[in-house]
Amino acid sequence: MSRRRRRGRWLVAALALVVAAALGAASWLLLVYPKERASGSGEAFVVEVPRGANARRVAGLLEERGVVESARVFGFYLRVIGVDQELRAGPVLLSGDLAPSEVARRLSRRSDRVPVRVTVPEGYTRFDIAARLEALGVCEAGPFLEATAEPPEGVDAPSAEGFLFPDTYDFRKGDRAARVAERMVTNGARRREALFAEHAERVAELEAELGWGTAEILTLASIVEKEAAVADERPRIAGVFLNRIRSATFLPQRTGGCPRGPDGPRERCGCLQADPTVSYGCLAEPERAPSCAAFDGRITRAMLEDPANRYSTYRHGGLPPGPIANPGLAAIEAVLTPDAHDYLYFVARGGGRHAFSAELEDHNAAVDRYILGEGDEEGDGDEGEGDATELDTTQPGATEHDGPDAP
Repeated sequence: MSRRRRRGRWLVAALALVVAAALGAASWLLLVYPKERASGSGEAFVVEVPRGANARRVAGLLEERGVVESARVFGFYLRVIGVDQELRAGPVLLSGDLAPSEVARRLSRRSDRVPVRVTVPEGYTRFDIAARLEALGVCEAGPFLEATAEPPEGVDAPSAEGFLFPDTYDFRKGDRAARVAERMVTNGARRREALFAEHAERVAELEAELGWGTAEILTLASIVEKEAAVADERPRIAGVFLNRIRSATFLPQRTGGCPRGPDGPRERCGCLQADPTVSYGCLAEPERAPSCAAFDGRITRAMLEDPANRYSTYRHGGLPPGPIANPGLAAIEAVLTPDAHDYLYFVARGGGRHAFSAELEDHNAAVDRYILGEGDEEGDGDEGEGDATELDTTQPGATEHDGPDAP
């Protein structure tokens, strides 16, 4: 056998030994080492992990405290399993008899981040979402409200209300509130993009006629979402509100009519007269309106007559400052594809449905029948709504709130 051939065999054998040793070391590091308990006592103590510390520094600290026997091996183990990228800062409860895998788990930010599935229904406000997230342990309500107090970048709106898309999300306990809000906003932008592309012509028409952009479309959609209890009525209710917006007579009372622009009174500021806008003003900005001081979810005559509530669509024409809830795709599409009709009024008639009217006289008759009980008694189940939008008994734009919620 030639010397060259013998040398080749020796090289192959050496390489095989190196590979076998590497595989053996890797197997030990990943299969054996993680289960080897340290020889210290089982007494628990707290180790303070410095913010920004890397795996080598943390491993050295743990070796000093007797948690691990070799800082070099444990540090390498943290890097191999990826925990070095997610080391938590602050106090960590440990002891001297823990296996390396358990120590690594406690050092990881993932240790207490249990998956949580959260469903956000259509029509939830950011306040509703905050309460649900806190109840499920995802994040506290306060930080979420702070994270959504400002609108998404490039949006002219009072807050992120309306842009937090209602959907089912998989979060984790202890998630950052800002991250949770960002996911909802991003999801909404993505979902709306396809819908707006499908109805691009209608979006352009609303911009040309009313000067509306995404924020305004979402604002009306949020009102439709809060008013419509039955899905197939959304386009019809959207049509009612658009008719009111365009109306020359359905104007806010006691505020001097439409706000003035540089060339005179601004057109198309018809009064929407939607109760949910009044409620939202008291929820989002209670300090602005004196009438909101005792707000408990019920709308009073004082609230309807209070011009200090800038969300009130009884005292201010056109749309409120921003969305009053977070609408789903169906409500948004209802605004983009409303039913064409001449209705200006609607009143609850039971079962979540409404009676629609084009003339005030017909509307008053419907109010008598379904709300005041002077006709067939079919309004049971919805009498508690008392929507002032549906109880106008004088003239278009007036707000005689004679329903069950009136004081």
